[in-house]
Order: sequence, then structure tokens, then C-alpha cells
Amino acid sequence: MSSDMLILLSLGLPLLIAAGIALTGKVPNLREGVTLTGATLLFVVVVSLVAQVAQGARPEVELWEAVDGLSFAFKLEPLGALFAVVASGLWIVNSFYSIGYMRGNRERNQTRFYICFAIAIFGAMGVAMSANLFTLFVFYEVLTLSTYPLVAHKGDAAAERGGRIYLMTLLGTSIGLLLPAIIATYVVAGGSLDFVQGGLLAGKPDATPLVCSVLLILFAFGIGKAALMPFHFWLPNAMVAPTPVSALLHAVAVVKAGVFTVLKVSLYIFGEDLLANTPSHEFILAVACFTIVVASLIAMTKDNLKARLAYSTIAQLSYCTAAAMLATSTGFMGGALQIAAHASGKITLFMCAGAIYVATGLTNISDMRGLGKRMPLVFIAFFVGSLSIIGVPPLAGGWPKFELMQGATASGHDYVSMVLIVSSLLNVAYLLPIPILALMPPPGTPEPAPYKRPGGAPFFTVAAPVFTAILCLVLFFAIGPVADFLAPAMDTLAQFEVGLATGSDG
Repeated sequence: MSSDMLILLSLGLPLLIAAGIALTGKVPNLREGVTLTGATLLFVVVVSLVAQVAQGARPEVELWEAVDGLSFAFKLEPLGALFAVVASGLWIVNSFYSIGYMRGNRERNQTRFYICFAIAIFGAMGVAMSANLFTLFVFYEVLTLSTYPLVAHKGDAAAERGGRIYLMTLLGTSIGLLLPAIIATYVVAGGSLDFVQGGLLAGKPDATPLVCSVLLILFAFGIGKAALMPFHFWLPNAMVAPTPVSALLHAVAVVKAGVFTVLKVSLYIFGEDLLANTPSHEFILAVACFTIVVASLIAMTKDNLKARLAYSTIAQLSYCTAAAMLATSTGFMGGALQIAAHASGKITLFMCAGAIYVATGLTNISDMRGLGKRMPLVFIAFFVGSLSIIGVPPLAGGWPKFELMQGATASGHDYVSMVLIVSSLLNVAYLLPIPILALMPPPGTPEPAPYKRPGGAPFFTVAAPVFTAILCLVLFFAIGPVADFLAPAMDTLAQFEVGLATGSDG
């Protein structure tokens, strides 16, 4: 099959799956079979495209041109291919998990849930494969609108409030800040919004330091899905959603679309050299570091498990923003690797939280004493995912921090390395006490409270986080090929070395 057909198929499949789910909604087994089959087919298509990108191809297709220089077009390069394979691959895992969670928790409106999930993946695929800012913006908004019903899924007052905050914040930042940045870029670039190797704005006479500084600020805060402070509050409020939605928000699509867009704009609109000479990149870097530390400190104060993980995500997302603002090849590489490493680690933690809730009804960490004995696989998976987020070898989360520290040193931003060290210590402080507490006996009773659900957590809600915990380990050893795959996007084919850890030149 030709590359342009594969791109169209990767975009069309999620919509076909959504239609299939709607048609089979009254037969749950068939409905979920459609979801799993479609998700698997999408992953196969994306892997086929990734194989072409790995061989140096850049599959592309243009559907139509709205006006001169403004087309609805798609092109897949290494960074987009990484995001596409992460989103499509984890959709399969999350779909299995959703079956166990939604049935085990007896959630209502399950057909609507699966339909919106499929449309959200359609939005993520469009963001990953966009050839220009115009196309990316359209799919960025599709992703926002399709996930709103998921955030407000439960329909109670808290869910409706969380959904409103989610929608108003993301639409407000994208329309009020991101869209003006895109329009201004079109003007400054002389009638183009294409993603260009080396930077669309590089060498443009109107791209003065002042103009570029304003544009960069608009992009950084307009990409609200990256959750840079002060536009981060939508993320904790969205935790009213079912746990599979939280996993979608934090690991599979939404926030990853945000940091992916930050990296894409930094690489292909500004370019490394122009970004390094744009004065406001220092301000955005400082804001990212501030977000990393403050969000981590707030996480330590949260007893609700999902709230603690939400603030952890805010901090971890800012790694990618900081990586882009370092404006070095190693910094960009660290940000790209963080997309994959954080996805595998954070989805593990959220799925564990959901398994605990389905089995026991517990949401507060202080109530989880003694659960480790009854749910050993869940808490082992949580422990592994935590170590990966912290950055402990041999787990995937260590590589992004290593590359970010190298990028910080190369660019003369030593304080960023200190921020990363402090962040890791704070990660230890707010993550590791959770599985440790689960090993302690509950106060005053020899055994923890009985399960809310007879039989405990459903099989899929346990198997899925165990699988992603193993993935954290696998990604550590697969980092060489992943880095080689990403290197052409950063023009650093020979610059990323992992020989000390892998025994090769990566």
C-alpha cells in the first residue's frame, strides 16, 4: 500500500471504529471487539508508516489548499511518528483496561465513552501527522472537543464543573493565544505555515528578535495542553473523569499533543539557531523550571491519589517545554524521549490508581495501608512506574533527564540541571511513600477493609499496568534505536551516544 494511502487510512480508521462502536453499542462484547480490533489495525498501519520513516522516507499527502500557501496536508517525520506510535500503541492497552474498569465500576454511557475515545485518537493522529500549523490547529481543537464529553462523563455537578474548566481553558488559550500566533507566523513567514527543517522563520527579514519573542510567548502559553503555569489548572480539575480518561489525558493523547506541539513549533517553526537567539526563550525556560518545582511541591500536599498524579504530570510535562527552550540538539532529544518515557510510566500509575478504586472504592493515599498484601501486582507495577518517573535506571525515565542535563550544560544553563535534581528528589518524596504505605498494616485492624467489588480488581485492570510497567524496562534498553530514529529531526544523527549503557553507539 502506498504511503499516502497509509496516512489516510491512519486518519480514517479511528472514525470508522467510532462508527462501528455506535452501530454495535447495544452488544457490549461486539462493541468492545470492534474497539480492540480497530485499535490493533491502526497500530499496524502506524508501524508500517514508521518503518518507511526509519528508512528515510517522509510520507505526505495534501487533501486541498484553502488559499495560496495554506493547505490541509499531512507529512510524517520522526517526531510525529514517535507520537503516533505511542498514541496508537497505548490505545490498545487502554482499551483492554477500559473494558475491565468500565464494566467493573458499572459506568453508564459506555458506548459514548468508546466513541469519544476513538474520535480523540483521530485528533491525536491528525496532530502527529500535520504538515503545517493550519492542519495541526484543526486537529488540536478536534482533540479538545472530543475529550470534553469524556471529562464530564459522570454527569454529576463535579464532572460538569471539571468539564467546563477543561473546555474553557483549552479553547481560551488556543483561540486567544495560539491562533493569533499562527496568524502572525503566516504573515512573518510570507504566506506559509509549513513545518520546515531548520525553522520556517529562520532567515525571514521580518523575524526580528522582538517579533520572535512575542510569537514564542504566544505559542508557549497558547498551547494550553502543555499545562505550563499559570494555564495548568484544567488538568487537576479534569481528574473527575473515569480513570481510563485520565490515562488518555496524561499518557496517550491530550497532554502529549501539547508537548509534541511545543517541540514541533520549536524545531520546525523557529529552528535551533533562531530559538537560541530569541530573547524570550530564557523567560519560557524559567517558567518551565518554576512549573516543575512548584507542581512537584503541590503534589506532595495531595492525599487524593489522582490529584497527586495530576500535579506530577504538570511537572513532568514542563520537562519537554524546558527541553525545547534549551535550544540544543541534546535538549530536543531529551524532550522527544520524555514523550515516550513519561507515557509508559504515567499510564502505569493511573491504571494502578483505577484498579485500586474499582476494587476498594478508595481514592485517598492515607486509606491504602495494607493494600499491598492484597493487591501485590498492582503495587509492584506502581513501584516500577514510580521509579521510571523518578529516573532510576534501568527504566526509561532516566534517559530524558540524562539528555536534558547534557543539553543544559551545553547551553550554559546549569540551573536547569539543579532543577532536574530537585525534581527527582521531590518525585521520590511524593511517589515512593505510596507503595511503601501499602505494605504497612492498617491502624487498629489486622487486615485492610474488604473489597468493594467481589473478587477485587478485574483482570484487565491489573494486567494492563503490569504490561506498561514492563514496557518501562524495555524502553530503557531500546533507547539506542529510538534515538537513531529521532536523530534526523534534530540534525544530530551522530550526536546521541548511549554506548556506555547499551554497548553500542546508539
